[in-house]
Amino acid sequence: MPGWLAWWLSLNLATVLLFGYDKAIAGGRRRRIPERTLLAFALVGGSPGALLAMRAFRHKTAKVSFRRAMGWVVGMQVLAGAVLLAMMASPRG
Repeated sequence: MPGWLAWWLSLNLATVLLFGYDKAIAGGRRRRIPERTLLAFALVGGSPGALLAMRAFRHKTAKVSFRRAMGWVVGMQVLAGAVLLAMMASPRG
């Protein structure tokens, strides 16, 4: 398995676990994971895991500001991927 793939899979697993842990402790006395941290994990490549966890755990789905921020993260990643593909496909000369 390529190193980048192992890193990406590990990052997404960590993201799912963070979302799951945050959901599990919600409403209790333990300190919650800041939204900024959850979004940071999504931003650096864990957005598939974040989206999966949001759906599976029904976590952060009712909070419009968080959903909007996740949409921004995913949108920026899609845009960056499209730009990268366009750059790779353009003839160099």
